[in-house]
Amino acid sequence: MAPGFRSRERVDRTNSAQVAARAASLSIYVAALLAAVKIVIGWKGHSVAVISDGIENAADLVTSGLVWLGLWIAAKPADQDHPYGHGRFETLSGLAVGMFLAAVGAGICIRSFIGAGGSDVPHLFAIWPVIASIGLKSGLAIWKWRLGKRTGSTALQADSKHDLVDILSGGVALVAVLLAIFGAGMQWADHYGGVVIGIVVIFMGLSVIRETVLQLVDTMPDDRQMKQIRAAALRVPGALAVEKCFARKTGLRYHVDLHLEVDPHLSVLESHDIAHQVRVAVVEDLDWVEDVLVHVEPHLARVNAM
Repeated sequence: MAPGFRSRERVDRTNSAQVAARAASLSIYVAALLAAVKIVIGWKGHSVAVISDGIENAADLVTSGLVWLGLWIAAKPADQDHPYGHGRFETLSGLAVGMFLAAVGAGICIRSFIGAGGSDVPHLFAIWPVIASIGLKSGLAIWKWRLGKRTGSTALQADSKHDLVDILSGGVALVAVLLAIFGAGMQWADHYGGVVIGIVVIFMGLSVIRETVLQLVDTMPDDRQMKQIRAAALRVPGALAVEKCFARKTGLRYHVDLHLEVDPHLSVLESHDIAHQVRVAVVEDLDWVEDVLVHVEPHLARVNAM
């Protein structure tokens, strides 16, 4: 291994988690501002849909906080008790985000049903914070999704999907308010717009839960990624075949278990050297791989020819 390779790699990946954590911190401030403005203006403008949208933004405070906490812990280096690092805490924070979203969605639905038969008509000024929110959240969603893909953060990608929910819920709130104001006898649209927002939030929460659970049960990466691992390993001189290859995600990166076939006539030292080069090659070529455990096997074709 090149001198300092692992130390540089560890610093780069710690930085990735720190960058993602800073993005989550920014989301907290944005969510606080939007929630306060929407709830106040929704209340003054007699709009249940805008208040519901504000409550959904208030939930962002909790979800972004959970993401930030998970990323902060995930950035800690491996230790004696956590030899694979602390990446699972990032996945757990994504699971907590999904569970919280589902609960908030249910709460929004229940609240919006209350008083659904009321006759209050929202004021037109209630739509302005919703319009501003849609534009702001669109930019945040794209930025956090790209950053989550680059850093490998499941929690940050989940948070970007939550921003997409904000955009959708904002659109629903906007339509609901406009229908309640301009639609003849459609005052009910404002309340039922809140119900729709709650349903959307529930389904997004369930989607996030599903994705994080798949990681927690060590679901393998897709075939394209597995082929990339094998190709990187077989580029090393002396690596004749890959008998088995498994990978599991522990937070931001994957840990790989690889059974490598080499010439059975090689010495233990020579085989070990090839295995070491394979480990370095895979980690260097694939930035989404954290580490590789290589087990050396004799190449079966050459064993049979002996």
